[in-house]
Amino acid sequence: MAIMEKIFEKAKAKNKKLVLAEGNDPRVVIAANKIMEKGIAKSVTVIGTEDEISKSCKEAGITERKFICYDHLKSPKMDEYAKLLQAYRAEKKKDITFDKAVETLKQRIFFGAMLLRVGEVDALVAGSIASTADMLRAAFMIVGTAPGIKSASSCFLMDLAHPSPGGESTLLYSDCAVVPDPDSATLVDIALATAKTHVALIGTTPKIAFLSFSTKGSAEHALIDKVRNATEMTKKKIAELKLDYIVDGELQADAALVPKVAASKAPGSPVGGNANILIFPDLNVGNICYKITQRLAGAAAIGPVLQGLAKPMSDLSRGCSADDIVGTAALVICQAH
Repeated sequence: MAIMEKIFEKAKAKNKKLVLAEGNDPRVVIAANKIMEKGIAKSVTVIGTEDEISKSCKEAGITERKFICYDHLKSPKMDEYAKLLQAYRAEKKKDITFDKAVETLKQRIFFGAMLLRVGEVDALVAGSIASTADMLRAAFMIVGTAPGIKSASSCFLMDLAHPSPGGESTLLYSDCAVVPDPDSATLVDIALATAKTHVALIGTTPKIAFLSFSTKGSAEHALIDKVRNATEMTKKKIAELKLDYIVDGELQADAALVPKVAASKAPGSPVGGNANILIFPDLNVGNICYKITQRLAGAAAIGPVLQGLAKPMSDLSRGCSADDIVGTAALVICQAH
């Protein structure tokens, strides 16, 4: 995966501090050492008790720790962080007691999210043991969404086995893991967040295609209206923000990815069959398409990458390897400001 080598280099240049929240997993301590050996992060903090981390290191065959160990249960800042959590929840009109805040922060992913929120670290990776639902709860409760974004989402970086007809070797697919049935406004958030992810990871101009089963009015249906409205709202938003993004829709996948088809079906389309970001109308479509591209076209599906958050966090598959954790760490570090 040539794209990952580029991402490793970008992450190294960022010189950021990372937290891995699951020190009770041998894969995590292996990954922590590798991240430091490769210079992907300035520092790696692993959350866990001394007993947990010692056991993980023993199982992993690690005799020299190159990472920082942080026993969150003994943190001298627990009370301070609990009060901060109370304040954050009060801002959302969802008050919690001090005791409940402490109990929440005793969960390692929530504590890691607090370290991220207060700036002790720059990026967080977890999920080798915890569920995606727990990751999302910690993200929404403590980190929150980025300014101007109401809905967090995800994308997959698709490293293609062969370039697309438009000449792209990597595509971003979104949303494939988080938002089941986005409305038009949420699709706008997804598109803007994915474009930001594209800039952070790839560095070229985002060319966004809102996909549908219709191209430029070739059919009429409420499902198409949602996509059509999202396209126009996104164009207006990027004009307001003076962003250097290219956007079009509604487009069928061939009109988004094949220049000759675009010339026929959507003449004058600014994307012109050269899309590098595909925005799917719902989670059914996105999830199905990324798996088909992965399994039938031989693409590597890297992710899901969480996006639209105020600070970068990333989830892991519970079947991940230590090397998967290293790769995810590089991705999330690239998203750090």
